[in-house]
Amino acid sequence: MTVLDLDKIDLQLLAALQHDGHATNPQLGERVHLSASQVSRRIQRLQEAGLIDRCVTLLRPAKVGLTVTAFTRVSLQRHGEAHNDAFDRAVAAMPEVLECYSVTGPYDYQLRIVAADLEAFAQFMMHRLMRVPGVRSVESSVVLQEIKRTTELPLEQLKGS
Repeated sequence: MTVLDLDKIDLQLLAALQHDGHATNPQLGERVHLSASQVSRRIQRLQEAGLIDRCVTLLRPAKVGLTVTAFTRVSLQRHGEAHNDAFDRAVAAMPEVLECYSVTGPYDYQLRIVAADLEAFAQFMMHRLMRVPGVRSVESSVVLQEIKRTTELPLEQLKGS
């Protein structure tokens, strides 16, 4: 299934699930005017097609004691598949790193990192991230205030909505 195969109801279901992953099939059916069994079949089809990655519960970092969020840019000393793969594996094993992207521009990677406080963040940077073999430089920006945080994709931009 490609994006072109999605109809208006599929997009409405995906939007509703993005907003509330705990919504039941009957609740979703009320929103899109389908029976619970029809909703179930559509969701199963969307899952099988790989459109739905997983259902999770989003926590507020500060409420669980992770008060520091930082965006960190990383440059590697050398480039190539082996060097990038080694860095990718190292970062994938670090629970403090919530997101990691290979990016264009003066840096090779952009990471979103959380820590309990500035001291914990500094310890992570100095004793874990900066010690990954091949890391040339890092630059971080600590978040002062969260303005917007969402995981909902703007599905209204897609054909069919």
